[in-house]
Amino acid sequence: MPNLLLELRSEEIPARMQRKAAGDLKKLVTDALVEAGLSYEGAREYWTPRRLALDIHGLTARSADVREERKGPRTDANEKAIEGFLRGAGLSSVSEAQVVSDPKKGDFYVAVISKPGRATEEIVSDIMPGIIRDFPWPKSMRWGKASSKPGALRWVRPLQSIVCTFGPEHEETTVIPFEIDGITASNITYGHRFHAPEAITVRRFDDYAANLEKAKVILDAERRKDIILHDARDIAFANGLELVEDEGLLEEVSGLVELPQVLMGSFEEDYLSIPSEIIRLTIKTNQKCFVTRASGSETLSNKFILVSNIQASDGGKEIVHGNGKVVRARLSDALHFWKRDQGNLPDLDTLTASAAKFGLDINKPLDQRMAKLDALNVTFHAKLGTQGARVARIRTLAKELADITGADAALIDRAAVLAKADLRTEAVGEFPELQGLMGRKYAVLQGENASVAAAIEDHYKPQGPSDRVPEDRVAITIALADKLDTLIGFWGIDEKPTGSKDPFALRRAALGVVRILLERRIRLPLLETTRDGDLLSFFHDRLKVYLRDQGARHDLIDAVLTPDADDLLMVARRVEALTAFITSEDGKNLLAGTKRATQLLAAEEKKGTVIADGVSQALLKLDAEKELFTAISSASKDASDAVAGEDFRSAMEALSKLRGPVDRFFEEVLVNDEDAAIRANRLALLRLIREATGTVADFSKISG
Repeated sequence: MPNLLLELRSEEIPARMQRKAAGDLKKLVTDALVEAGLSYEGAREYWTPRRLALDIHGLTARSADVREERKGPRTDANEKAIEGFLRGAGLSSVSEAQVVSDPKKGDFYVAVISKPGRATEEIVSDIMPGIIRDFPWPKSMRWGKASSKPGALRWVRPLQSIVCTFGPEHEETTVIPFEIDGITASNITYGHRFHAPEAITVRRFDDYAANLEKAKVILDAERRKDIILHDARDIAFANGLELVEDEGLLEEVSGLVELPQVLMGSFEEDYLSIPSEIIRLTIKTNQKCFVTRASGSETLSNKFILVSNIQASDGGKEIVHGNGKVVRARLSDALHFWKRDQGNLPDLDTLTASAAKFGLDINKPLDQRMAKLDALNVTFHAKLGTQGARVARIRTLAKELADITGADAALIDRAAVLAKADLRTEAVGEFPELQGLMGRKYAVLQGENASVAAAIEDHYKPQGPSDRVPEDRVAITIALADKLDTLIGFWGIDEKPTGSKDPFALRRAALGVVRILLERRIRLPLLETTRDGDLLSFFHDRLKVYLRDQGARHDLIDAVLTPDADDLLMVARRVEALTAFITSEDGKNLLAGTKRATQLLAAEEKKGTVIADGVSQALLKLDAEKELFTAISSASKDASDAVAGEDFRSAMEALSKLRGPVDRFFEEVLVNDEDAAIRANRLALLRLIREATGTVADFSKISG
């Protein structure tokens, strides 16, 4: 079977776009080939900073012939209908159509349309210009003389050449020479920009990849990542250190080089007085370098790892020297930020009113930054006011939550007024991702209580499904207040997530609340706190996502979760107990009996059948129905008492005693008795089954 090789070579593609672009190319091409009637055995995409490549193997040489019968109107239909049919079928007259007789519908026209298969080369030549022209880059550009013309080709960076070859695995291949904006596909590519810029003639993927490797280009991005990671580990180990690994940085760096060369640089140890997080971010953000630390230690060393794209004749000394100069300059700036943030602001006299408003100590640097944040009237959101106003709301809400979380009220208040103070520090201004963490460090430096310092960092958490949840009660309280204020505020101005759009990360905030409540076992009446049923429904959606991720069945969640359930911890505990019960033998059998009872009852209710208001013991004629009535009376009370005591497992155990009586009832009792009074009484008995199990869950929503 023939193989297709495709390469689109350009100026450097931004690293963050490469992986997705290669995947997009694979999908667009293979989808178009299949739509054109071709099939293939496999396809794999590749990428480097300067090229996207696609290897499709086992591709059919041509598409199959297609014969299609298209049914038309009756032969006695009006002229316009027949003309429309002929036009759609590509026929010039009715003489080219067949007439088919149907005993019931009469005679009607049928067009037999035959489409001969097409050569794969022709199909590829047709589809590729459109795929390239309409490629979904997040950002693209035009270039050269043609850029001024309407409809000029746009690409992420100037497109320089295209390779497109097709042919059997062990025979000569042919070039499919399609053209787009003056670039014609060929079998010519180019190697490393500096080490091997000469033209390379290729035939198929195997020699393409091998020739590129000779030309100092490692095509496989995963292999480049592996080389970088292992060489970085080795060079760190050789220097008595260990690499601080960073998957995101590794992915980015592998997209910056075609020939990774791992080197080690250094900076003065004096800079290690800067917090490790700042050092790491400075070196990562500005120089795309990795940091190292002493083996088994959290303290960084003054050695960093850089990745070059050049095999330097001096072993990389000049490259290391140049990177070191830039790193030292950046660290010098970072040290300046770190020291300035610990000093007094120059305009303290303008901050007294704001300091008084929040009870701040104007002699402390972090307090000054909070006062400055308020005095500047920094906007949080146009419709939700300033950051200062938001801090005031969080402060009030946190005070209300203190009784629920059991945290110290004074510490909560102090943490609330300092939580956003580091937004006015120079370190956070340079590295916004350090907000919270820097606040904690500055709080410790000015002698704040450990719980207050922890809350300043942790009130942003959790920021994703894998992020940790706050542990300290003060931090838990501020984290809840922060997220609830965000959600209440944006719901109040009708700025809710729609579809995939969630610009204010409200789903993340709600999931954060859910995780805190469940993982820290906090009972919080959300409806009372938020006063918004629609927002409660939003929490329910996030709760479902969380519980399903934890392995809970969606039907069991639906069986427990009622529209007004605002104690999410209790919902989760009910789901946990129901899951254990429904997978037991008693649970399975009771479910079957209960569903039978509720379905029969629902059918009779729909028909308007009379159901007694209550069960009359005098009308219980058979032992099986008497036994069931007694069992329901006992189990219902025991289950209700257990639910009231929030002992859901005991509630399930109480219900499990109904299994035998329910089974016997359906075996021995005919519900639809000829006597209307007995029938109505037995239906009332079924209603008692529904009500008894309903104290724990809506069994009708459970599948199985």
